[in-house]
Amino acid sequence: MQHRAVQDVMTRDVVVAHRETTFKEIAGLFHRNDVTAVPVVDDQDRLVGIVSEADLIRKEAGLLEEDHPVLRRLHPHERHRAEAEIAEEMMTSPVVTARAGWTLAEAARVMHRKKLKRLPVVDAEGRLTGIVSRSDLLRPFLQDDASILEEITHDVLLNALWLPADAVEVTVDDGVVTLTGTVARKSLIPVIEGMCRSLDGVVAVRQALGFDVDDTRTDTTKSTERGIGPPPAPHH
Repeated sequence: MQHRAVQDVMTRDVVVAHRETTFKEIAGLFHRNDVTAVPVVDDQDRLVGIVSEADLIRKEAGLLEEDHPVLRRLHPHERHRAEAEIAEEMMTSPVVTARAGWTLAEAARVMHRKKLKRLPVVDAEGRLTGIVSRSDLLRPFLQDDASILEEITHDVLLNALWLPADAVEVTVDDGVVTLTGTVARKSLIPVIEGMCRSLDGVVAVRQALGFDVDDTRTDTTKSTERGIGPPPAPHH
């Protein structure tokens, strides 16, 4: 039972361009490989930039007549990039990147905050090792209900928490987990709920679990009176 990382879902065989790759060559890469962006790397595979569809559209705008309204709306910096002929001149740099060991949640937060559709993945030396997209981050939610049920009953309840097979009843419907039954200690309930919620494919967790002993109480005197907790020390 393990939360997935970027390395588990990223594309490793990345279509790339180099600094001197031309506009037409990049357009060809997009068309042949059905991609919407290509990272730009140097001779040591270190990431130096990225060219997206937006950059190609900007270039197309640069080919319009000088008085065309689309061209007039471009910022001077964008206009310069629109006149570019090779990747180094039209690419976005520096690039927001991810690391292979990030959790999918970390990658998703960066994409959301920066309003990005994809993140190149680099190692400690800045070498490109993959690329992760929004659709890649959603892949774990394609886990079917039967697989989620098996993981909860076998990995969480039995192997991790050593709970009796009949202690907790689990149902999964479209990724929504429902837990019912009774556990020995109240403190187990948030543990079970949290472990289930962290599994790939789980959309939500609903629980109606009861308990035999409330071990979350801090009043040890009352707990001892009810037979809960350690007995008082003997008097000499």
